[in-house]
Amino acid sequence: MTLRVSEEQPADIAAIASLNRAAFGGPGEAELVDRLREVGALPISLVAREGDEILGHIAFSPVVADGKAGRGLGLGLAPMAVRPDRQREGIGTKLVERGLEIAAASGAPFVVVLGHPDYYPRFGFELASTFDIAWEQAGYASAFFVRALDAGDLPRGGTIRYRPEFDAV
Repeated sequence: MTLRVSEEQPADIAAIASLNRAAFGGPGEAELVDRLREVGALPISLVAREGDEILGHIAFSPVVADGKAGRGLGLGLAPMAVRPDRQREGIGTKLVERGLEIAAASGAPFVVVLGHPDYYPRFGFELASTFDIAWEQAGYASAFFVRALDAGDLPRGGTIRYRPEFDAV
């Protein structure tokens, strides 16, 4: 069967929650996605499916960059989940690539992600610390990445803040 990546639909919500619980071993990320959806802060939410079965999910939500040159808005990639028994098949790659395409087309200037240092650089992400950018939570510099979607709008220096819904994860 062919893998398709598409925008989430209302009928997908329960399956997305179940997938996130399975992929992350608990309810935190599933509840986060639900909270973001409830407050209208999930501008990009994609699923990867074969037939009617959802195998992966990716979410992008607004972030704020408080920098030396003022305040900027971008997107944060989180969470991204693939069904545990289907990982390492390229499903996550397709979700990230499509999500970044949509983010760029939406006019978002940059995307940040807290993730594995061996995974995200393949999509053009660079260590945020290279640009004097940090996540508001200290201690994650080696796993906090940024990718410019519009090179002229990458914040130079400053702190990234995720939405308050992330505080409960």
